[in-house]
Amino acid sequence: MERMPIAKAINAGLRAAMDRDPRVLLMGEDIGRLGGVFRVTDGLQKDFGEDRVLDTPLAEAGIVGTALGMALRGYRPVCEIQFNGFVYPAFSQIVTQLAKLRARSRGRLSVPVVIRMPAGGGIGSVEHHSESPEVLFAHTAGLRVVYPSTAHDAYWMVQQSIACADPVVFMEPERRYWDKGDVDTDLGPGQVTPLHRARVLRPGTDATLVAYGPTVKLALDAAAEAAQDGTQLEVVDLRSISPLDVDTVAESVRRTGRLVVVQEAPVFHGAGAEIAAQITERCFYSLEAPVKRVGGYHLPYPAARVEEHYLPSVDRVLDAVEQALAA
Repeated sequence: MERMPIAKAINAGLRAAMDRDPRVLLMGEDIGRLGGVFRVTDGLQKDFGEDRVLDTPLAEAGIVGTALGMALRGYRPVCEIQFNGFVYPAFSQIVTQLAKLRARSRGRLSVPVVIRMPAGGGIGSVEHHSESPEVLFAHTAGLRVVYPSTAHDAYWMVQQSIACADPVVFMEPERRYWDKGDVDTDLGPGQVTPLHRARVLRPGTDATLVAYGPTVKLALDAAAEAAQDGTQLEVVDLRSISPLDVDTVAESVRRTGRLVVVQEAPVFHGAGAEIAAQITERCFYSLEAPVKRVGGYHLPYPAARVEEHYLPSVDRVLDAVEQALAA
């Protein structure tokens, strides 16, 4: 067991995958000598060489298109998108090519490409640096979308994503990069949580909080504060946006009778809306109140000076819980 921040855990996971499989290579802007803007790839080019850790031009469509071609030739490329808002020039490559090739070839071709990107707000940055585009990819069949919230999950999930035969969009909670956690690097086969399995982090009886990525810590903080007043909230870390582990969420809701979904992305048409719809269908007779959603507003991400008014807070989560309990 080793204690490390999420950024270092991803670095260690990438290193382990590259040690294990010579077909794994990294591509992105400034990821080599600089080690990436957040230093997630620090030291990897020095240890594995410029042929396996490639500094690319500032051209996201070119990065993903090149990775697609290399995957078809048997490599397992891992692309870094420097900031979440920079992914849109590559959007066509991702949703029209990466996502479709396996189905288009009736399974004869696979494109095991991982697209890493920091996402979410809270870092005081400028436009295009704090967005939450996960639902855009989750809506596209053929893509897997995952979002770890802890160092342990980041270490293992990046390796599981690289090993996956399908393209994986790997979201990273940028404001949590330096949150530390215990990482067990010695787990054997069958001991690591499956890539798309949700996990109950805190048991409770009064309501279920579902969160993913950067809002998992927020949900845990809200549950801790609610416990001071005697309200026991169960916290579920979704971990995967596509596919969704609705079974784990449904089991929790059948125990608690209430559900609040917390996300940084806008609530409108967000992942929380899909969870709310599926839980309402599956758990209609167990629900004691309508499903509540807490998240960003339906507007472009605001300037850093006012982002705290946009992002969900403990108070907003607890207000939703109070509404659910009062129903």
